[in-house]
Amino acid sequence: MTQPLDSFLASTSPPGDPALRALWLDARGDWDGAHKCVDDASDPDGMWVHAYLHRKEGDRWNARYWYARAGRPPHEGILAQEWREIAAFLIEKGLT
Repeated sequence: MTQPLDSFLASTSPPGDPALRALWLDARGDWDGAHKCVDDASDPDGMWVHAYLHRKEGDRWNARYWYARAGRPPHEGILAQEWREIAAFLIEKGLT
């Protein structure tokens, strides 16, 4: 799965899917832009990314809320690993 992630990261334009766009922006250091992409998310993928972003921000309470809404257990590992897990899952779904 490394090649699709590498291609995703190397892309010069953001993907159309809001959850993937948020991850793309986050990888470029634009947390605010990423958060705007999923701030009003009502789908599980967007809520999962929203949870990740709040965990990255350090707001664990808010992150737990969004993990629950997404139907996902709170991630306890390294942020970079979670980012890759979410990105690989969304890319595999064909949302690029």
